[in-house]
Amino acid sequence: MDHDFQHYGAWRTRVNDALKAYRAALQEADLLDAASEQQLTRALNRLADDRLSIAFVAEFSRGKSELINSIFFSDYGQRILPSAAGRTTMCPTELMYDAAFVPSVRLLPIETRAQHLSTSDFRDDPNAWTVFPLDLSDPGRMHETFSQVSKTRRVPVAKAQEYGLYDPEDPAVAASPEEDGMIEIPMWRHAIINFPHPLLKQGLVILDTPGLNAIGTEPELTLNLIPNAHAVLFILGAETGVTKSDIDVWRNHIGAGSGRIVVLNKIDTIWDELKSDAANNADIKRQQASVARDLGVDENKVFPVSAKKALVARINNDQTLLGKSRIPALEAALYGELIPERASIIRNQLSGELEVLATARQTGTDSRRSRLNEQLDELLSLRGKNQGVVSHMVSRIEHEKREFDSSVQKLQGTRAVFSTLSAELQTTIGMEMVHVQIEDVRASMEAVRFGTGVRAPVRAFFDQARDNLNQANIKVGEIAAMMDTMYKRFADEHGLALAPPMTLSLDRYLAEIDRIEGIYLKQFGTATLLITSRGALLQRFFDSIASRVRRTFRAVNADVEAWLKVIMAPIEAQIRQHKDQLKHRQGSIQRIHDATDTLEQKIRAFETLRNEVDALDAALAKIAGRVTAALEADPASV
Repeated sequence: MDHDFQHYGAWRTRVNDALKAYRAALQEADLLDAASEQQLTRALNRLADDRLSIAFVAEFSRGKSELINSIFFSDYGQRILPSAAGRTTMCPTELMYDAAFVPSVRLLPIETRAQHLSTSDFRDDPNAWTVFPLDLSDPGRMHETFSQVSKTRRVPVAKAQEYGLYDPEDPAVAASPEEDGMIEIPMWRHAIINFPHPLLKQGLVILDTPGLNAIGTEPELTLNLIPNAHAVLFILGAETGVTKSDIDVWRNHIGAGSGRIVVLNKIDTIWDELKSDAANNADIKRQQASVARDLGVDENKVFPVSAKKALVARINNDQTLLGKSRIPALEAALYGELIPERASIIRNQLSGELEVLATARQTGTDSRRSRLNEQLDELLSLRGKNQGVVSHMVSRIEHEKREFDSSVQKLQGTRAVFSTLSAELQTTIGMEMVHVQIEDVRASMEAVRFGTGVRAPVRAFFDQARDNLNQANIKVGEIAAMMDTMYKRFADEHGLALAPPMTLSLDRYLAEIDRIEGIYLKQFGTATLLITSRGALLQRFFDSIASRVRRTFRAVNADVEAWLKVIMAPIEAQIRQHKDQLKHRQGSIQRIHDATDTLEQKIRAFETLRNEVDALDAALAKIAGRVTAALEADPASV
């Protein structure tokens, strides 16, 4: 496992280094315009922020924490995450590493559930979290600090209802109040463990969920964390098999697909010392086949393991027991599927950006070569000409320069239209409007008694979000069409080599809105809403939806702002270069006019410059090829 991650980390580093070398070469060649710089920055940030997330999902007491301990933390010689009979992880817990934070356990108080904010809304607010530092030199004290995720507190029933943790009409969100009217709830809403484990330092993120009931009560799991995990391990108990709640969660929140693996844990409960190994294995095989049939997956996607015995085996270096635990087969399947899939996603994302960069680079060198050829032809035409012809050429260049300056002045009119359309575009996707629409839905939800009454405003909310994005797409199209026309006209009038302006599509954000609505409809379909209002949970779920839609529109605004900044960059760069070229031509011809003996020197100089452009073009293509080669390499071979 460590070996696989080290190879993946080395592969990512090679791609990163190749991209940085490419950027440095483009900068040195003065071919890195604002649009290309943005593409490269985005690619490098994507590599730097790349994380592989694995979610462990199960009903409580299925051994999730023990499985995490056995796979990732056996080197510490003891359990790091709390693992015992009953419920041990009471809140969603992320294990990761961020060098910007000290090793610690950051905990979000359960009281934050009283606010109209999702867990994600608190991530960037350091004051919202309670922080416990980790003593890395003492595994025992680390275990004690980690046990914070198991803490509970007692509150009145009314308070539990306010937090959406108690609903007497909904068995999935109900618990039994004690005689004094108090009810036990988790102390913390979410935990982030910042831990410098080698795998976590390489970008692995582990999500430990507190049980299937938390998927309903903490919508962040349903909307964001579990769907965005690159791998989901769905853990069942070998002694219990598939329960009704297991089937519901599998069908509604996980489902078969890439990176989805079923783990049949606690096979040691099936081991019978009075039976032969063959008979015990046959019993496990039958349970494996039954689970596969109930969940509708291939039998080879169900991995029988004993996390407890695997942890003991690794601590005691017992290879026989480790093999019997079957954990190595699960790990091989997990990383054998996870890493190639993630590498493929990065390749697909970066390949498109590399193509755009290649087009911009080629356009830049072609334009430079074209200008040199034009000047060289001009100089060659002067051979044997008298002073009158040279004077005429000086006048012609001056006329050409005046025409170019006039075109640049006319461009200001286009800039005014561009500014107007840009302002209209940014108004269409403005965050203030999104906030108003969210508050309108909240007001509607509070005004109705039953859950069915919120369907219309929530549906209208999604329709409005889609309409805003569609209108923005139209504005983007208008701006792009105007810029394309301007690029072509300017190129035709002045013989410039201009790549088409950078394109932008907001379709992926429309797909994200559809995905969020799909989760909402699955969680709160018509039948469910008719059965019970589930008011507190419904409002909390909408809070998470609103948070996700806000983040989506923030991303839209960031993309649009970045696009508007760079769409003019190529033509502005060409204008500057063409002005410099005209000025240089004018000076060269004037000097030849004053001293004709410099003509041959100028011709030779321009021939040398043209050869240098050809050499530069070949060198940049070679460096770009190294990026592609690094990207296409198999991580396992690096």
